[in-house]
Formats: sequence, structure tokens, C-alpha cells
Amino acid sequence: MRIQAQVSIYPLRTEALAQPVEAFCRKLQHPGLTVTTQSMSTLIVGESDDVFEAVRQAFAALATEYDVVMDLKVSNACPDAAETRHKKKVNDRQ
Repeated sequence: MRIQAQVSIYPLRTEALAQPVEAFCRKLQHPGLTVTTQSMSTLIVGESDDVFEAVRQAFAALATEYDVVMDLKVSNACPDAAETRHKKKVNDRQ
């Protein structure tokens, strides 16, 4: 089943937020997933097993170094629309 997930990560007890957030977003990159990082969250579109595994791995990697809070929303209602918007943004930048 194709899904769309919106994830936000909040590292705690650190003053440097950019490095752990960027590391988390890099870990989400997996073949078959469309990952769009925005200012307050990241959208992930793909097969449900792939999305959940990418999020699990990214969270586990970050949690070894930081205390973290993760907010995850998942929907099977419109993943293709999110992927289309992502592709349009990428094409507009080129």
C-alpha cells in the first residue's frame, strides 16, 4: 500500500539543532521513496513497509546520540498527490 507520512524530529538537550535534524533527513533517503524536506517537517511517499523502515532506521540512528521526540502522521488517502507536488517543485528549480 502506498502512503504519505509527515515527520518532524525534535532533538532535546542540545543547542545545535541543525546537525541532528539534517542527519535524520539524510537517513530517510531510501530507494523507492520520495522525500521532501520542508522548514518544519519532511514528507515521505512510498510503499508503507519502506516508509516505516526508513523512519525506524532514522529514528534509531538519531536516538543513539540524542534524546529525541518524533511526531509522525501517516495517511493512505493521497500519496500520489504529494509525490506529484514534489516532482513539480524539483522541475521548477531546474
